[in-house]
Amino acid sequence: QVQLVESGGGLVQAGGSLRLSCAASGRTFSPYAMGWFRQAPGKEREFVSAISSSGGRTYYADSVKGRFTISRDNAKNTVYLQMNSLKPEDTAVYYCAAKQAKQAILVYRTTRDYDYWGQGTQVTVSS
Repeated sequence: QVQLVESGGGLVQAGGSLRLSCAASGRTFSPYAMGWFRQAPGKEREFVSAISSSGGRTYYADSVKGRFTISRDNAKNTVYLQMNSLKPEDTAVYYCAAKQAKQAILVYRTTRDYDYWGQGTQVTVSS
């Protein structure tokens, strides 16, 4: 079993930056692809970014491409989401997710792909 805990959310002004962290514990010796999703009030959870278990490949939703960067430090069992040039529409609860990887290079972009989820961290971007 894997437990995921997000942190780093908060309130920022439009144009500002935040870095989210997702710390994994438990069965972290297995290779896991990781993803970030977000959910705004009244909306469905949407894909934000993903990274392969090796860290060698990344993928971004069009809405955040060029502004957000996903990375991982496998030695620390931690995945990061650097968010720059934040917009009010980025306001949401951000969740990290883990999937046992079939191949180290693969990334996954749907909620159905993932096996484990964190509790979420709130990101609020003021106008």
